[in-house]
Amino acid sequence: MKPGLFSSALFGMLFLAVLLFVCHAAEMFSLARAGQPALASVEAPANAFDFRDVITRAKDQVFPAVIFIKCITETHESGKKMSVEVSGSGVIISSDGQALTNWHVVDKALEVRCLLYDGRAFHAEIVGTDKDTDLALLQLGMAEIDDPLPVAKLGDSSVLVEGDFVMAMGAPWGMSRSVSIGIISCTRRYLPGNSEYSLWLQTDAAISPGNSGGPLVNTSGEVIGLNTRGVIYGGDMGFAVPTQTIQRVIRRIREVGAVEWSYTGIQLQALRDFSRNMYFDATEGVIVAGTDPDSPARRAGILPQDRLVSIGEEQVTAITEEDLPAIRRTLGLLAVDKPAALGLVRGGEVMKLKITPREKGEIEGEELDLPRWDFTAKSINQFDNPDLYFHRKEGVFVFGVEYPGNAVSAGLNEQDIILKVGKKKIKTLEELRTAYDQAVKNIEKEHKILIAVTRQGLMRQIVLDFARDYERQ
Repeated sequence: MKPGLFSSALFGMLFLAVLLFVCHAAEMFSLARAGQPALASVEAPANAFDFRDVITRAKDQVFPAVIFIKCITETHESGKKMSVEVSGSGVIISSDGQALTNWHVVDKALEVRCLLYDGRAFHAEIVGTDKDTDLALLQLGMAEIDDPLPVAKLGDSSVLVEGDFVMAMGAPWGMSRSVSIGIISCTRRYLPGNSEYSLWLQTDAAISPGNSGGPLVNTSGEVIGLNTRGVIYGGDMGFAVPTQTIQRVIRRIREVGAVEWSYTGIQLQALRDFSRNMYFDATEGVIVAGTDPDSPARRAGILPQDRLVSIGEEQVTAITEEDLPAIRRTLGLLAVDKPAALGLVRGGEVMKLKITPREKGEIEGEELDLPRWDFTAKSINQFDNPDLYFHRKEGVFVFGVEYPGNAVSAGLNEQDIILKVGKKKIKTLEELRTAYDQAVKNIEKEHKILIAVTRQGLMRQIVLDFARDYERQ
């Protein structure tokens, strides 16, 4: 056969094959539309399951227990005290009306109202909160409960693996409840600055504003995390608090109304610190990166570069930074004001030291509104304002400045540490409140006052003229 004839014949055969395939596909499509089975060889096996049914069953077990939360909260960030409305999500975890949500959903809430899936609405009381893990426990008003409440079951987040399917439930953007589906993309996500006591579950299931506090649910219909934050880095990533952490926190909240973390002042570093390009010649323990000034660790004689190998009877090791939260949690749960034994290695020598943790206490300062001066103040807190705490261990600072207003006209800035008002030294909010009340009381005689502040370590004298009443203009 000539080459040209061979090419033509081959083309004809290929065209016929494609035509037969198209006709077969059209026939299968027609059969499917008519509700008739296709070829027996492609029928599903008898034991096959529909993934849609799995998701539906799991969703139905938790979705009724998801609540929409609306709060009236108090804020001072704008330079004056304001009441604002915020919203989020939650999930009922007990038949007596206890519900989980995020700390940041109910922080500084004056009123908390919850809406159930079936339309019932309840007022709720805050049983306890923990800012460090961003968790809060609510109690729905029992007097308002008539019919049984839907309850979601807490599952075990420790059995999760990357690739497991999950659903994020909640009320995104304050809208009606919804479900988004995705997978667990990381079971042990370490977020610097946000992983003191706990790692995070990372998922690509959409977590939008308003989803905070809603449940992250596995395909068995169990809550395995609490949606907390969503970020976008060229793609969607959401983070949830795992139930391993939730169970510990709510147990303490139920017992005493708070977690009551203890404080040692030990800063830790992993043995294989990739981010700092530091690798230590050891396979056990965790490195003491430093100790806080005037801390229990400093008083106990713990030094930088010591290798901590045990806390009480528990051996501890942090190979990478993902292992650090568990050790911090162990230190944070030590009994307050009771000596605890720490095993250390220093210069190759094994030694034991006693440390007496103190109560960590509040990790955010109180706030004060000074309406005629047109700014708000806040107490300096070691954990919330470490940069300001470095300059002044006890004191108050300018938290918010209202614009327009007397403070901004005088040149006061946010983060200014207030040293004096007139001739009075200021160390506490109560002292500042007294100075303010006295100044406003004598406004008819004198409407200017000298305020001494430090700004980035430098002292400044600012004359505040508060004759103008911006609230009435």
